[in-house]
This record gives sequence, structure tokens and C-alpha cells, in this order.
Amino acid sequence: MLKNILGRIYALYALLLFVITMMIVFIPILIASLWPEPKPTAFFIAIGRRWMNIYLPLIGCPARLKGQEYFAPGQTYVIVCNHNALMDIPVTTGYVPGANKTLAKASMAKIPVFNVLYKIGSILVDRSSEASRKQSVVDMKHALSLGIHMLLYPEGTRNRTADPLKPFYDGAFALAIDTQTPLMPSLLFNTRKIQPPGKTFFAWPHPIHYHVLPPIPTTGMTRDDLPALKERVFKLMQDYYVTTKDKL
Repeated sequence: MLKNILGRIYALYALLLFVITMMIVFIPILIASLWPEPKPTAFFIAIGRRWMNIYLPLIGCPARLKGQEYFAPGQTYVIVCNHNALMDIPVTTGYVPGANKTLAKASMAKIPVFNVLYKIGSILVDRSSEASRKQSVVDMKHALSLGIHMLLYPEGTRNRTADPLKPFYDGAFALAIDTQTPLMPSLLFNTRKIQPPGKTFFAWPHPIHYHVLPPIPTTGMTRDDLPALKERVFKLMQDYYVTTKDKL
């Protein structure tokens, strides 16, 4: 009972500090949103990285990174990552080297203040609309052509199960194959411990680890290779997660 009470007090503290620090970085991000791409995204990510470097230690969740040397200068990637908690997105977005975007629900753009951040840092999609889904693919390909990484969560939604990973959707792998862009697997550890599934408005401090694995070339692949690529990446990420999680 005591931990439940303290966890809710901590969650309130983390939320309030997030809002306060977000308001500090909001004005320069808003100004940057007036520039043509890819400048707004690059500026947003640079600010976001500094924001997370301050915010995460203040809430007792410092980020520890591994494998960022796999990002080759000048190369664009489709990055895939596991998804366990709400805080996964700001953590991964901030710590991917270089400009990057993710895919987000179009409804997030209706939230005041947050809408500016989502419009710059994300490609918005209404999953209930076929036209919107098709347009999001066009927008993601355009972002890659501008040298902006696409950071996607192939599980689709947060993994609330006891399994290391949920089954992957095809989207990220189809995007990598269609654009002949290298696929970069990555894994987050311990965000599930910070925001446990099944608990409402509860959080608990814990260091976060974000590990990047070697990229997989897609040059010469076609859609016929998609199932094998997806299976390969799923097994690679699952094996790495299982063998690493208890060491951190």
C-alpha cells in the first residue's frame, strides 16, 4: 500500500516536471516549426535530447545508451523499437542520433501545446481512414528522402503481456524494403518497471537503457522478402532482450 501511494506521488511529480520543462522548450520549438523541413525536425530533436538529458535524471530515470556508433554519418535508417510504456517515445526520439520522426495518432494533434510537438516530431495518421494510412506511407517515404530517420514501433501498441515482444506488424519492414533503407533494430529496457502495465497513474524511478543493434541492409530485397526479414528482426530483438534484461 505504501509503495502504491508513493508511486502515485512520484507519477504526479514526474508529470508536473514534464509539463514545466516542456513549456520552457516550447517557444523555440514553435519558432522552429515555421522553417521548411528538415530544419524543424532536426532542431526539435536537438532540443529534445537536451530536454531529456535534464528531465530524466531529475526524475531518477537517467538514460544509458549503447550501440549508437552503428549510426553511420549521412545514412538514413528505418529504426524499430519495442514499446512498453508511454515514456518510450520521448526517450527514443531524443536519443536517436540525428533528425527522426515517429508515427502518431492524428488525434494527438488536437491537444493544445502538444499538437506543435507532435506535428514536428511525428507523422500523423488516422488509422480508421484508409486514405490517411496511405498518405502516412507517402509522408514517411518523403521524410526518409530528406534524410530524416523513421522510428517505428512494430508491435503497434504498448506490450502489456508477459511476453518479451508482441507480434510485429508489416509496416516498418515494408517501408525499409520499398525505400531500400537499412533497418536498425533497437531495444528499450526498464520502462516497464517505471510504468508497469495494469497500474493507473503509477510510476517508479529506475534507470533506462536504450540499446541499438547493428543495421540490416535491405538493398535488393523485395516485398517477397518481407516475412523473412520480419521474422529475422523479431528473433534478433527477442533473443537480445531475453539475454540482456536481467543484466541491467
